[in-house]
Amino acid sequence: MWRSCLRLRGGGRHLLNCPRGGLTASEGPGPKPPAHARAYAPPAERKRFYQNVSITQGEAGFEINLDHRKLRTPQAKLFTVPSEALAVAVATEWDSQQDTIKTYTMHLTTLCNTSLDNPTQRDKDQLIWAAAKFLDTDAVCCRVEEPETLVELQRSEWDPVIGWAEKRYGVKIGSSTSIMGPSIPARTREVLVSHLASYNTWALQGIEFVVSQLKSMVLTLGLIDLHLTVEQAVLLSRLEEAFQIQKWGNVEWAHDYELQDLRARTAAGALFVHLCSESSAVKHKLLQG
Repeated sequence: MWRSCLRLRGGGRHLLNCPRGGLTASEGPGPKPPAHARAYAPPAERKRFYQNVSITQGEAGFEINLDHRKLRTPQAKLFTVPSEALAVAVATEWDSQQDTIKTYTMHLTTLCNTSLDNPTQRDKDQLIWAAAKFLDTDAVCCRVEEPETLVELQRSEWDPVIGWAEKRYGVKIGSSTSIMGPSIPARTREVLVSHLASYNTWALQGIEFVVSQLKSMVLTLGLIDLHLTVEQAVLLSRLEEAFQIQKWGNVEWAHDYELQDLRARTAAGALFVHLCSESSAVKHKLLQG
């Protein structure tokens, strides 16, 4: 039973269905692909086939309608999200598509599909440990021994972030030049795992996504806690690469594309975490800092 309906308009067009790792909303007559064919790999671009998109609130949450068709996940589940704000953000992704649908740019839709379909069948504990394992190879904790200019750059840029995290969570993190990575104290791991457990499963999908982009739990925590901006977090995660580019030069267009793509993914993941978290819980976490 519908309780409310919100229609998004943009540039004279509205949104339609096609999640980033596999579209699914009724697209007209014709045979449907078997379940195993609904891959999560980015499909080829396709012509935009819709005009309107609307958001409706049902008993299970907020749904996306594409030209009167229900948006569905790659596994054909009804695409339902827990908050109106997230629904609006996903709808905006669809509305921004032009003549072709570039599903590989729709990171929020992809994260929602992953949360709904759970293709790897991971529970909350597994999501937490998937994110926490990055502590052992955290980008800002693994240092070089030479050249001295890079050593100093890492120290001046990364040490303040580690210092913030240690003070924020009351733990010891440190850094190391060992090929084995830093030695993370058991208590540090326990505290950070406990912190991650305060998030719901949807938000944890977003956290793990950001951690995998930045290759750093420390930078991800700084970003989610609003200690770092997306630009700062991405720059810090690419510090050594930026150093090498400054020394040897930039590969025309390639490095710029990688940078913009990483920023887009990181921003989408951070936004997803906040949109999937209870506002009171987010406020509580920020007040602790």
